[in-house]
Formats: sequence, C-alpha cells, structure tokens
Amino acid sequence: MNAQQNIRLAVIDGDTGFVTVLAKRAEAAGWQLRQVTSAIPPEELVAMKLNALLVDPAVLGDEGGAYLERVCSLLPELGVVVCTGRSTVAQRVRGLRLGVDDWITKPAHPEEAMARIEAVSRRHRRGRPEPESGPLVAGELEIRPDQFQTFVAGVSLDLTRREFELLQLLAEAKGQVLEREAIYQRVWGYAMAHGDRSVDVFIRKLRQKLERSSPGWGYIHTHFGVGYRFDPEPPADIVPDAPPAEMTTLRSQVVHNSFTSG
Repeated sequence: MNAQQNIRLAVIDGDTGFVTVLAKRAEAAGWQLRQVTSAIPPEELVAMKLNALLVDPAVLGDEGGAYLERVCSLLPELGVVVCTGRSTVAQRVRGLRLGVDDWITKPAHPEEAMARIEAVSRRHRRGRPEPESGPLVAGELEIRPDQFQTFVAGVSLDLTRREFELLQLLAEAKGQVLEREAIYQRVWGYAMAHGDRSVDVFIRKLRQKLERSSPGWGYIHTHFGVGYRFDPEPPADIVPDAPPAEMTTLRSQVVHNSFTSG
C-alpha cells in the first residue's frame, strides 16, 4: 500500500482487536492514530487537526446517526469513514447523503481500511484550494501565508495564529461582506453557538494591532447585524477649504481702496 501520506486519524470504535492491529499498521506507515470509545466534540476534532475520522456508529448507540450528521455538516473538509457491522441499504444511503465519504462493513481487513482512509484523505486534499503562492499586499500591509504573519514596512504586527487566519480570510474575500457565522465556521472550524462574541472580540484585537502599525488607514469595516468587510482605505487628504469667491473679491477691493486712498 502507498503510505506516503502522513495521516492524522482518530478512531471511534470499541473493537479492541481490530483497532490494535490497525494502530500497529498505522504506526508502521508513519500515521498518527488516536483511539477513543465515545463521541469526540467537533471542536476537539478541529483542535486535533485530523485528516480523517474512522467511526463505528454502533459504539455511539442511538446517537450514532445524529453524531455523523453533526460532524459531516460542521467539518466538511474532514474525511469520514464508517466501519461497522451489518447495516441496511437505507442506513448506508443515509450516511453517504449526510456526508460520509466511505462505508466499510465488518469484519474488515486493516489494510483495506487504511487504503480507503488514504483515498478519502487524498480526495479531500485535492479538493482544497491551493494556497496563495506569494504575499497578499493590501494598503500598507504585506500578508504572508508562508509565515502566518503580516508586515508593515518590514515590521511584523505580531499576530496570533487565529488573528492571522481571521485577517487572511477577510483579505482574500476582496471587499465581500462576510457574515459572523461564516467567519466563525471558517476560522474556528465549527458552528458558532448562539450569543458567542468571539468574532467581535478578535476583530477588535486585530483592529488595535492594525491601527498601531498602520495608523490612519481603515482596513476592516463593520456591517452591523451582518458581519465584516475588508477594504483598505487610506487616510483622507486634508485640503483646506478655499475661501468663497465673494470674500476673495471683497478682500481685493479692500486692498485696492487702501492703496488708492493713501
């Protein structure tokens, strides 16, 4: 089997014999595997930076289907493979329509499971957009995806990883208004809970750093009740108001009279 991919895999399965053999072969292939016997909250899956999830819904009981639906909807870039016992056509069809990438029936050979996981991970990797090849320049900013940092005149803004991801997402939208929920989904990796103000808090921190490094420029604009838009606006050129034409004429007359009367 081609095991060139360095895959990060989580396994939700109570079949210790199957998982033990799978873990040994995954380790030999250079994979990172973590086994759990209960549902992993989606936010933890994001933090684990997984390529794939192998799950037996039977381990989760009546919540198995709901869990698959939640994971597939919240983490569309995660490869999800079901490996379970006998199932009906209706169950398999429903799982695939929910977003499951592949369905394996037990007893399954670990080599086949690994091959399917690798294929799923490869498809997801190919489906991801290619990163920008060079820096993104906007206003006075130089946004560098290769360094996860942004610079003004060669000086780093010293952004955190999440602040950088937030700025990059907004900048790449090129003036498009992004809703708070969409921002949260893309940057945090899962659905935003009702009342969560994380996006607003991080936008405020990001603006403070932008204002310190690039004073006068406006980069992130608020659309109240909707979200945010990135559109660099330079400091306005302040031009003194020209005097009205009447005042100019009157001044000319006063100067003229002062000379003629003397």
